[in-house]
Amino acid sequence: MARVAALACIVACGSGGKVDNPGSSGETKNNTTAAKAADSPAVTSAAKSAQAPVVLFFGTSLTAGLGLEPDQAYPSLIEKKALADGVPIKVVNAGLSGETTAGAVRRIDWVLRAPADLIVIEGGANDALRGLPPEDARANLEQLIAAVRAKQPEAKIVLVQMEAPPNFGVAYTRSFHAIYPEVAKKESVTLLPFLLDGVAGIPRLNQPDGVHPNLTGERIVADNVWKALKPIVGSVRLSLLHKQQN
Repeated sequence: MARVAALACIVACGSGGKVDNPGSSGETKNNTTAAKAADSPAVTSAAKSAQAPVVLFFGTSLTAGLGLEPDQAYPSLIEKKALADGVPIKVVNAGLSGETTAGAVRRIDWVLRAPADLIVIEGGANDALRGLPPEDARANLEQLIAAVRAKQPEAKIVLVQMEAPPNFGVAYTRSFHAIYPEVAKKESVTLLPFLLDGVAGIPRLNQPDGVHPNLTGERIVADNVWKALKPIVGSVRLSLLHKQQN
């Protein structure tokens, strides 16, 4: 699991590059979290096996778990679910608060200095909060996918659907929504459902800022993401096992 520790160190030690000021998003940058090291008590010997894929969650404060403890962020909750389901994974949380897709493009090479088997890209929330052009977000998401393929061609990539708030009007929200299935189709990557499905806009499931899920909401996010991610993890595990046997 040396590569897990290396990747966790890279994420924890910083981006090595310039990132956007959170500004109007109302978010801060001081809640970037990395997955616990490979010797975490929560990681059993089974999870340390060669068949336990390293899953990198690359995203914003929604991935970092702003306002929550590190082990309450949805990537950590998914790691526990995977272990309970008998398909252990090792999660690395590379969420960074306040980051736009442009900032993500500047940071991705640093994060990819250590390998992962499956990379989950969650980006665009801050673009939408700031009303940035959807076409810019589309181009940046495509650059992120290209960067992963250049640095880690064997890694499986999935993209998470994000949505814009309604205050920018119907035309903007529709345009923003459309970029995700279009990018997924063009780049031949799997598109996961909207990250905050069943949570966004429901006060009792969110923190006082109305944007970030509370622990109850985060558990719903983890349930939804894991449901979609589990079969993908299964295929990645089979691929790793096949490589090991050959």
